[in-house]
Amino acid sequence: MSVHIAANEVAPVVLAPGDPLRAKLVAERFLEESRLITDIRNILGYTGIYKGVEISVIATGMGGPSIGIYSYELFNEYEVETIIRIGTCGGFKKEILPGDRILALTASTDSAWAHQYNLKGTLSPACDPDLLLTAALLDPSAHVGMVFSSDLFSSYNALGEESWKAWAAMGALAQDMETYALYATAAHANKRALSMLTMTDCLATGNALIDDERQSALYPMIELALEVAYREL
Repeated sequence: MSVHIAANEVAPVVLAPGDPLRAKLVAERFLEESRLITDIRNILGYTGIYKGVEISVIATGMGGPSIGIYSYELFNEYEVETIIRIGTCGGFKKEILPGDRILALTASTDSAWAHQYNLKGTLSPACDPDLLLTAALLDPSAHVGMVFSSDLFSSYNALGEESWKAWAAMGALAQDMETYALYATAAHANKRALSMLTMTDCLATGNALIDDERQSALYPMIELALEVAYREL
């Protein structure tokens, strides 16, 4: 029984920002007839109408364990079929500019999240391919590839410059904290997930969105996620 969500109006497709206030923003700015369906622990969730279909947006908090808990409960206790993460990240590549969108094909991690599955190897979870294809066709300018999900916020500072450069050399486009746990949880539940990220700070160049841009720069990603969700329903 869920102890983190209390709602009976969750749509089959959920948009999942980390920040509760971003969930509120999506509901108020992009959905019609939106209504609050959960606020336990101040983690806000809403269901509303987009182009005639119901879509939910529910915050997941910060970090892999937090999104892992919420996605597990949504998949297993609320019959959610698809979760689309709408988050931010730090970029590893010079060609990825602040404000660019990244579609996470797969995720690597320094987390122990997958240990719970007792696998005799290393799990490399991936997004749902159909969701990825739909998003890439809708937004050809988006960057597609691996992301690195760390349990350490700004682990590129905590572990040093050589750490993020090593992941970049292996092909990682950016770092967040949540994609790996979401993809692993979706795989375990046999459900669908896609992580969309807006790059806010580039480690390779030092370029970053200024404060006034950090909200509006997310709008293209949110609109893309809504279009992908609409095509799922």
